[in-house]
Amino acid sequence: MSDLPTELKFAKSHEWVRNEGDGTVTVGISDHAQGLLGDLVFVELPEVGDSLDAGSECAVVESVKAASDVYSPVAGEVTAVNVELADAPETINQDAFGDGWMFKLKLTDAGDLDKLLDANAYAEVMQSEDH
Repeated sequence: MSDLPTELKFAKSHEWVRNEGDGTVTVGISDHAQGLLGDLVFVELPEVGDSLDAGSECAVVESVKAASDVYSPVAGEVTAVNVELADAPETINQDAFGDGWMFKLKLTDAGDLDKLLDANAYAEVMQSEDH
């Protein structure tokens, strides 16, 4: 279907999570989501130190078409944000699963990861939206 990185977990709201193996995760939006949004022109990220609940609005991405909320797929404390996106939001368009990461969290509950979709399940979500 698509070239989704199999090591990532996904939320139905199109965020991805990479488990860094040390109690932290890296979060971004999927390539599918950035494709639907089009050329990104602005990104508003959470602040380092923010406590996020799973499913809570935590960031905004704006494109030439629309603004869209980004939701935290897991609960945790923000430990880092991708400051490069302030000057180059198009990085998400170019490399959604790599340099286009948005923020890092120290997990509150590692069990949250088990509630997310694997690449195959997320591919089914994308396919169902395309019909």
